[in-house]
Amino acid sequence: MNRHVKPKLSQISSEERHAREQLAAFYRICDRFGWTELIYNHITARVPGPERHFLINQFGLMYNEITASNLVKIDVDGNVVDGSDAKVNAPGFTIHSAIHMAREDAHYIVHTHTTEGVTVACADGGLSPHSFYGAQLYGEVAYHDFEGISVDLSERERLVKSLGSKNIMILRHHGLLTCGETAAAAFFRMYMLQRACEVQVHTFQMGKELRHLPEAVLKRTMQQSQTAVAKGFDEKHAFGQDTYDALIRQLDAEGSTFRQ
Repeated sequence: MNRHVKPKLSQISSEERHAREQLAAFYRICDRFGWTELIYNHITARVPGPERHFLINQFGLMYNEITASNLVKIDVDGNVVDGSDAKVNAPGFTIHSAIHMAREDAHYIVHTHTTEGVTVACADGGLSPHSFYGAQLYGEVAYHDFEGISVDLSERERLVKSLGSKNIMILRHHGLLTCGETAAAAFFRMYMLQRACEVQVHTFQMGKELRHLPEAVLKRTMQQSQTAVAKGFDEKHAFGQDTYDALIRQLDAEGSTFRQ
């Protein structure tokens, strides 16, 4: 393991410490749900402030080892800027950097390779809206065609174009991605997307197709979901925040070290 000079959390801004704790919790929550790929994949967060800096996991650590202090601060090209020689999987940051650069509202980005997510990403029709979860995402999912392992920086422009103004994207033949202004929003979008994929895959395993819902019902369900989201966007009850806070309480009750 390369040397990583951990920042003294008492000496950084309260805003950065909050971002570090929220992101470290995000890694532990993804580990809890099994949304992991050994030491690979990333969840990233924008560091508050004028610099274009971001937080990412130190390459080589499992998700259940991530803490607020061992997160690594990098620039938009994946270069370490926190004074350490911590190892970062810079090519894996290509997808995240593209969105962070283009979208001021994308403070947190999570990318997963779950079995159900990759399965749906390989399906010709992509995500079906014909489930409780899928209907809430009707018309809200973007798609990006597979170009190989995301190491080509020129793919950034195409990734951004594919995502547009949406917060949910399926990377064809690859996996799932969501983003949000808060860790809670990015998490809750991923939760809904993952659940929709799980229901779809399990239905296919029964040798069945999802029973179709009328388009009017799909549109109404999506609008109902979006209305609930809009009403929930306030400082105390931002989208998914109550759920995220409950999960953090679970981590704390179990003695998780994510805040360290």
